[in-house]
Amino acid sequence: MAADDSVVSARWLHEQLGQPDVKVLDASWYMPVENRDPWQEYQVARIPGALFFDIDGIIDKTTDLPHMLPSEEAFAAAVSALDIKNHDKVIVYDGKGFFSAPRVWWMFRVYGHNKVWVLDGGLPQWRASGFDIESNCPAYAILKAKAANSAVEMVYNGQLSSAVTFQTQFQPHLFWTLEKARLSPWLLSYFACEQVKHNMAAQTHQQVDARPKGRFDGVAPEPREGVRSGHIPGTASVPFAEMFDGAPMLLPADEIRKKFEQSGISLDRPIVVSCGSGVTACILALGLYRIGRQDIPVYDGSWTEWEAQPDHDYPKVTSSS
Repeated sequence: MAADDSVVSARWLHEQLGQPDVKVLDASWYMPVENRDPWQEYQVARIPGALFFDIDGIIDKTTDLPHMLPSEEAFAAAVSALDIKNHDKVIVYDGKGFFSAPRVWWMFRVYGHNKVWVLDGGLPQWRASGFDIESNCPAYAILKAKAANSAVEMVYNGQLSSAVTFQTQFQPHLFWTLEKARLSPWLLSYFACEQVKHNMAAQTHQQVDARPKGRFDGVAPEPREGVRSGHIPGTASVPFAEMFDGAPMLLPADEIRKKFEQSGISLDRPIVVSCGSGVTACILALGLYRIGRQDIPVYDGSWTEWEAQPDHDYPKVTSSS
C-alpha cells in the first residue's frame, strides 16, 4: 500500500484481511445491456468479509439521472450503516477488475475520506492469485447492505437517520456539474463548484471523455435508450480501457502519461473527466492519480445529462453534426 497511489495489490489485501481497520467493499455494477445482477453475484461469490456497496442505491434521490452523487448526509448515513469509520482503510473492488469500483473510490474522496484504494485487477485478479472466494453470504452482510440503502431513503424522506458515525468533508474541487442553476439544493452553497457549460467558453480545464471511441465519435450507440452518441465540443477522447492491461492491472505511471499525451492532453494543465453517466470517468481519475494528479474532478452527469439539454444552448458533436 502507498498513500500516493490509488490501488493496492491482491496480495496486500490478502495479508490484511481481518484487520479491524480494513473494510472491503464490493462495488460491482454493470451496464443495463449486460443483463448482470451485481447484488446476486455478490451473494454467491465475494472476497471474504466484503460488504456490498450499491451504486444504484446510494444515490441522489432528487434527480432522474442515473446513480448521481448523494448528499453529504445521505452518504454519511449509508457509510455508517456499512460500519465504516473515518479511521478505516477502505478497499473497493468490482467483478470486472476496473469498471465501477473507481466510482466508489471517487465518492469517498469527494467526501473527504482519502484512506481509500481500489483493488488492482479486482475480483478477477483475486481469483487469479488463488485466494479464497466466499460463496455463502452471511445474514449480517445482507442486512448491512439493505440498511445502507434504507438510510439513503430516510435522509431524502426528511427522516433523521440514526447512528451516523461517519463524518464527511465535501471537496468541491473534485465534483463538477452542468451549471450552477442545475445543482441539487444541498450543493447550492458550494460556490467553488465549477460548471461544464462555463468551461466551454472559459477553457480553464481540458475535458477528457472516458467512453469507447465509437460512442465518443457518434458512430456506436449509447447503451441507454433515447440517448444519442457523440461528445461535448472541445473534448478529447481517452477510452477508459486504456488505463489498464489485459489482466486487468492498472498501467505503470509512464504508460498512463503516454496515453494522455498521445491524445493531446497537457498533463501540466487542469483536467476534468467525463463519460456516459459518471462511472468510467473515475477510471481516468484513478489513472491520473497514479501519476500525481490528485486534483481531477469528475463531471457527474456526464454525456447522459449534456445530451438531454437543448442543442442550441448545449452543442453536441454527433455523427450527423
